[in-house]
Amino acid sequence: MAHASSSATFISRNSFVEYIDSYISKFGIKPRYCRSVKAGWYVEKERKWRVDARNTLTQEKEVYMAQFLVVATGENGKGFITELPGLDGFEGKIVHSSEYKSEKDYENKEGLAVGCGNSGMEIISYDLSNFGAHTSIVIRNPFHVLNKEMVYIGMLLSKYVPMTVTDAVVTFLGKLWYGDLTRHGIRRPAKGPFHLKVACGKSPVIDIDTVKKIQSGDIMVLPGIVRIDGNNVVFENRVIKQFDGIIFAIGYKSTANY
Repeated sequence: MAHASSSATFISRNSFVEYIDSYISKFGIKPRYCRSVKAGWYVEKERKWRVDARNTLTQEKEVYMAQFLVVATGENGKGFITELPGLDGFEGKIVHSSEYKSEKDYENKEGLAVGCGNSGMEIISYDLSNFGAHTSIVIRNPFHVLNKEMVYIGMLLSKYVPMTVTDAVVTFLGKLWYGDLTRHGIRRPAKGPFHLKVACGKSPVIDIDTVKKIQSGDIMVLPGIVRIDGNNVVFENRVIKQFDGIIFAIGYKSTANY
């Protein structure tokens, strides 16, 4: 279903919710909430899929039969937290980005974001820094930083020119806009952003002024973690810094078993 012609190029969250509601209404989709699927298998005799579920409110068991079964939990089913020496002994708060709810828990505290994707760079680091937390972020791997206008230009170009040309143009715009970020701990990959998206599924970071905060020193960039001693985190550059909370934004793992 196409978006309305009056929709903005970059729609707001409320507009997207309205679109989803319209989609549900148009196609007669009836979501069943508060259900936990326990098992699903194909019944040869009936040539249908059987799904056993549990109503998490009433605890009642439910059985569904359908001609088609779509497992749409995706690859991003459960937040991944890497094992680090001393993590079990960390005395502060440890959460995954999927569990991050509010910056209020970190106001006037030392917060560490681990991961340099969009979650780590924007949702967490930018949010924490804007609301009074003393924010640091662990960046180990190279990545592209673009703004939404650059991504939009790239998507338009990709319809008419080869990917190598699109990547060259978008990368040039990124360099022109942000300058050399290596002195701030951010390195660009050798391959272009659209190539990496297609080949590896790795998206560029869409900047909403986080880079400005890094450049100004409001957000500190740190290398990989060596170990954790209590509330102290030891980094690869031998810096030792104390934190009240660590938020992991290093990805997810699938919860669907096939």
